[in-house]
Amino acid sequence: MSSSAGWGTFLQPYVYRSLGVVCFLLVCFMYYTPDIKFPSFNFHNEIFRPPCPKVQCANRTLTQDSNQNCTSVLHINPHLNDTQKTQAAAVDTEPDTILLIWMWPFGRKYDLSCKIFNITRCQLTDDKSLYHKVHGVLFHHRDFQPNLSGMVKEPRPWFQKWVWFNMESPANSRQIHEINNLFNLTCNYRLDSNIPVPYGYLVPRPSEVESFKLPAKDKLVCWIVSNWKPQSKRVHFYNELKKHININTYGNGFGRRVSEEDYSKIVTSCKFYLSFENSVCKDYVTEKLYRPMMLGSVPVVLGTSRPNYEDHVPGESFIHVDDYSTPKELAERLLYLDQNNTEYMRYFNWRNKFEVQRTQFVREHACRTCNYLKNHREYQAFHDLNKWYWG
Repeated sequence: MSSSAGWGTFLQPYVYRSLGVVCFLLVCFMYYTPDIKFPSFNFHNEIFRPPCPKVQCANRTLTQDSNQNCTSVLHINPHLNDTQKTQAAAVDTEPDTILLIWMWPFGRKYDLSCKIFNITRCQLTDDKSLYHKVHGVLFHHRDFQPNLSGMVKEPRPWFQKWVWFNMESPANSRQIHEINNLFNLTCNYRLDSNIPVPYGYLVPRPSEVESFKLPAKDKLVCWIVSNWKPQSKRVHFYNELKKHININTYGNGFGRRVSEEDYSKIVTSCKFYLSFENSVCKDYVTEKLYRPMMLGSVPVVLGTSRPNYEDHVPGESFIHVDDYSTPKELAERLLYLDQNNTEYMRYFNWRNKFEVQRTQFVREHACRTCNYLKNHREYQAFHDLNKWYWG
């Protein structure tokens, strides 16, 4: 026997074993795909995607907007896994979700239909006799002060969620120790709420809507205020600012009551409006910003930080007092913009793509809450509400 034949006979078992191992690995690879995510180098779709405020992105999930050209730090995953698909299918076979409004905020009733928000299979009611059947109960913070007066006295059904609802800032809301470990969810203007519903948000401008035209202006700076507190930050800033620029003032704080119709006419006629909040709190960005934006005036904001404002609206849509070292420096900037129309008009560039939509108080909060309950049947609890909201 030749030496080569002998080696072949000797190696033959090892060759067969090696082939067997390779075949086994190939079969495993066909039926098992490791969960490995490789970095995306799709520069056109990822890096140059146009940015938008967080709240505008978040609103797209509320309205089921299909436009994906919007990024946000909020975790939004449009692709459901098998478990989520099964849960969604189960929800589809269940009856309508029912939300009970325990007490009408400030005693004023609102429409109970959610059709305007494209929310279906949700029922709103104020009938307390249905308490043991409803999936959730909405409680307005201001209406059970102090010491939880007016709250439910009966045990909570195991399937039911209680939702804490409040749109006032912590500075204007009484802290109640007993609310800790009482509620399952929060519905609030803060973006980190379980059900975030801010005072307003941006939506894509429909193509058929006429392009923006700046209203006629005959005033430079305006301010309408009713809640006048001499020691507040906004009043101190106003007292310094008025030394360097003329400010047209209105409202009960100045003894000049303004009707709803008058408000629109005044703000429309002003180049700049002092959107000064009564509280400096996280995400507390109210209609004082959104209404001037809608009416064609540039808001000069005083409130939370600039980065936090930019979580809600484009950074070039407003002027922040913190951008200037003194009220005098701010006044000089406003006077400069008054004489330079090209630069002034840049504050309206956002209107080429977006328009402002104000939140419908109570009705929208209730509908968004009901919709959340419809899609989240799992147990949830909010343990330290006082720490979260009042710090």
